Amino acid sequence: MTTRVPRMNDAESRAWLALVGTSQLLPAALDAQLQADSGITHFEFMALSALNTAPELTLRTSDLAVRTYATLPRLSKVVSRMEARGLVERVPCPGDARASNIRLTRDGRKALLLALPGHLALVRAEVIGRLSEPQLEALAEALEPVLEALADDPRFPWARGGARRAETDATAG
Repeated sequence: MTTRVPRMNDAESRAWLALVGTSQLLPAALDAQLQADSGITHFEFMALSALNTAPELTLRTSDLAVRTYATLPRLSKVVSRMEARGLVERVPCPGDARASNIRLTRDGRKALLLALPGHLALVRAEVIGRLSEPQLEALAEALEPVLEALADDPRFPWARGGARRAETDATAG
């Protein structure tokens, strides 16, 4: 017996291929620019940004993982590399000896501030500047529910609540 697989219509296919292509090429472009300009990866930039907007420049490791959509093992490896370069430091978590906090250092904040102009220029040149104001609004409205659903998906418990926190961070910064 042959199973018939439903196909995408032209609009679905066009949207899907544009999203997948962007999701593959944009991170590579962001990494290349940040590495060339400041020696940090896009993931490190996101972690430093999250710490920079946190109270006392400090987040519990699990909260930083949520804000960067990372598993704890991935975050731990990246934090260790950043710690070795003096960008962050691990500090005890008050009230929970089993947990640790990550704090942005002066050098980490400096690295973030040095990376920011080139990063924003690339984001504007490759994404923001190519879209009209209505297109930007439509893009946000289209992707926010997708991001929220993925962040709340039980297969990705490490991302739980990340979409809402990212939205809060964006409006606060």
